[in-house]
Amino acid sequence: MPRHPMLNQVIALSGVGRHAEAIQLLRQVAAQGDPEGLGALAELTWRGGLVEADPKSARTLFEQAAAKGNARSAIYLTNLLASGVAGKPDWGEAMSRLRAEARTIPARLKALELIEAMELDGEGNPVAVPNGRELSADPQISLFKQFFTAAECAYLMQATGNAFEPSMVYDANRNQVRDEIRTSDGATIHWLIEDPAIVALNRRIAAVAHSAYENGEALALLRYSPGQEYRPHFDFVRAVTNRRLQTALAYLNDDYDGGETQFVQTGLTVRGNAGDLLLFHNEGADGGPHPLSQHAGLPVTRGTKYLATRWIRESRWIP
Repeated sequence: MPRHPMLNQVIALSGVGRHAEAIQLLRQVAAQGDPEGLGALAELTWRGGLVEADPKSARTLFEQAAAKGNARSAIYLTNLLASGVAGKPDWGEAMSRLRAEARTIPARLKALELIEAMELDGEGNPVAVPNGRELSADPQISLFKQFFTAAECAYLMQATGNAFEPSMVYDANRNQVRDEIRTSDGATIHWLIEDPAIVALNRRIAAVAHSAYENGEALALLRYSPGQEYRPHFDFVRAVTNRRLQTALAYLNDDYDGGETQFVQTGLTVRGNAGDLLLFHNEGADGGPHPLSQHAGLPVTRGTKYLATRWIRESRWIP
C-alpha cells in the first residue's frame, strides 16, 4: 500500500525537531483512516513521551489500524487480546487470529506450535499446576524442575532478537550510567511483543505463584557473559501501594560455568538446569523487604547464561 503523502511531511518535521507540528499532522492522517498513520499514532500513544501515554486509547487505535490492514498493528492487537493488557482479554479471538497469522508469518507459526504443545484451558491458563520442591521456609523459596520445555526456553531466549542492552541506572544527575551492581545485558518482552505463547508461559508462572497474571511485570530477559554478575541486592520494591512481593526466576540454559543464584544471608546456592524455575518471596514480617531474601547472581566464568525474570506485585500491574 503506497504511503500517504502527508506521512513524509510528518517524518521530515520530526527529523528537524518540529515535533508538535508533526504530531498534529499525524493526527490528521490518522483521522482520514490511513492504516500506517493510525498505526504510527497508536505506537506513539502507547509509548508516550511526545504525547501523553495512554495504553487504552492506543489499543483502540491499534484496533482501527488493524481493521484498515496495518500488519504490525494486527499482530500487536492479537497479543493484547491474549493478555488483556489495556482492555478485555479474549483468548479465543487471539488464538483464531494467531492461526490466521501463522499461515504466512513463520514467527507466529512458532508461537502457535508452542501453544499447541501445552495443556491450556479456554483462557490460556495451565490445566495442571506443577509442584515445586521447597528449598527454604523462611523466606519461602521453591524450585520447580523442568518448568519450561527446551523449546520454550529457546523461544524465550530469541523473543527480543538482538535487543539486549547493557543494564543501566540513573545517577544523581539523572544521566543513564552502567549499573555497578548488575553488569549483565538485559531486554524486556514488553506487552506489545508478548505474544500468546509467552502470555501462556506467564500464566503458568502466575499459577505456581498463586497470583494472577495481571499482577506480573513484563518478563525481563538477562544475559550474562563471562565476568558479568548481579551483586547482592533485594528485589522487594517498597511502595505505598502495589509492592513487589515475589520473584520468579527461570533458567533458560545451563551450558555455562559459575552464575549460581546465592542467597547471601543464608548461604543457599542454586544452580538451576535449563527449564527450572526458582520462586521466592521478598516480603518480610514487617511489610518491608525480607532480610534473608537478599541474593546475588554469582559471576559467570565460562559461556553465556540466560535468565527470564518475572517480578510479581501484590495487585494488578498491567494497564
